[in-house]
Amino acid sequence: MKLTKGNVTIGIQTRFGPNWPGKRCLAKTRRGTECQRAAYKNNGRCRLHGGLSTGARTPEGLQRISEANIKHGRQTKDKLEAQRHAAEVGRRVMGELKRLERQLVDAGLMPEDA
Repeated sequence: MKLTKGNVTIGIQTRFGPNWPGKRCLAKTRRGTECQRAAYKNNGRCRLHGGLSTGARTPEGLQRISEANIKHGRQTKDKLEAQRHAAEVGRRVMGELKRLERQLVDAGLMPEDA
């Protein structure tokens, strides 16, 4: 059954019409108005603005989500730590090479512009 206002058809009538006494979601929509969908009892939001899931709580569930969201291995914590360590070793090696080069130049065993 469609609702009519004068000669204008508004849409399909649902059980959550404008006079429904139950709790509404009331989340702010992209249009800037409040959502008028029926809210779930447990969290007060509709399925579009908060749904039933509250997310993983256990360490196993959190680990499962973490593994499911990895798209590649470049940004994992252990890979980033390995990259930092390699960069630190590289900086130390370059510093030692520069120090040795300076000693050789000072001793006259190596030209300065090399």
